[in-house]
Amino acid sequence: MALTQDELLAEFENMTLIQLSEFVKAFEDKFDVTAAAAVAAAPVGPAAVAEAVEEQDEFDVVLTGAGEKKIQVIKVVRELTSLGLKEAKDLVDGAPKPVLEKVTKEAAEKAAESLKGAGASVEVK
Repeated sequence: MALTQDELLAEFENMTLIQLSEFVKAFEDKFDVTAAAAVAAAPVGPAAVAEAVEEQDEFDVVLTGAGEKKIQVIKVVRELTSLGLKEAKDLVDGAPKPVLEKVTKEAAEKAAESLKGAGASVEVK
């Protein structure tokens, strides 16, 4: 007679840690598998969010608005990308749009500073 998942869990609940450890070892030997955790449980809360932000190594520079000096912003967009005049103008006109994607923090900050210097509104994500 096969046990259901709930019945198995009830049995495991009644076992001591030593018994569970022995069971896992026997299971690994019998089926030639490893019960190592693939992913550790992620912490929850503000500390987890802060930790995830600190580990970010790729950033996107998003143009949120061209401001009053649209021509200057188009020039800067062309300098930062390999876009032609029409494509750069379309990007600026279609804001919010990403200008650079998956760049280093330093490159993202430099690009954002250049765009802000030209009068644009920028977000670094």
